[in-house]
Amino acid sequence: MKFLLVEDDKTIASGLEYSLQQERYSTVICHDVASAKQVLAEDIDQFALCLFDLQLPDGSGYELCKMVKERRDIPVIFLTVIDDEVNVVMGLDMGADDYITKPFRVRELLSRIKSVLRRYQKPSQVNSIMDIDDIRINTLEGKVFKKGAEIALTALEYRLLLIFGNHIGQVLSRNQLLEQIWDVAGDFVNDNTLTVYIKRLREKLEDDPGHPRLIKTVRGLGYKVGD
Repeated sequence: MKFLLVEDDKTIASGLEYSLQQERYSTVICHDVASAKQVLAEDIDQFALCLFDLQLPDGSGYELCKMVKERRDIPVIFLTVIDDEVNVVMGLDMGADDYITKPFRVRELLSRIKSVLRRYQKPSQVNSIMDIDDIRINTLEGKVFKKGAEIALTALEYRLLLIFGNHIGQVLSRNQLLEQIWDVAGDFVNDNTLTVYIKRLREKLEDDPGHPRLIKTVRGLGYKVGD
């Protein structure tokens, strides 16, 4: 998935590029309106999302947002040092999807990016029953069963299990899990808290929590459910 990042501060642009690459996003970076317009004119279809600094040396992110929205229905997020309601409203009225004020935490930006991308995903049929070994998740009812017996989970435990269920066979890093839990819960969940929730899930779902077979630790990488 490729993003267009337009940011005149090269240090910020470089840092954002690195963080996005860690999440397996690729980026094309421009430092002014003119070069961004050229990139968009030549191949706007390559981008899944645009991140525009509001104040640029030769114009503003508003110009770029207008150009993008006239040509394609892809998300635009503004990055700006201006924390002003008028500018926020103006950007949203032009079709921008979100607005984040500098300085911001990278994790917060990544969470907003993922939230915006989800809104643009086309709806698809979702299987209401999810089976993981002897664990069954009924997503319509929000219930979890082990060998037919219902298991009581907290909201965050349930969300964490759903994340694993939607990524069967994939290794998920702690950062990936933290971002998804924090995004949905609306609260910051730290690394130690994640450890506690993994431990609680194992205690409730594993036959032998001390030797987990459902939620497996992949040393140095993260966690994995299923093969």
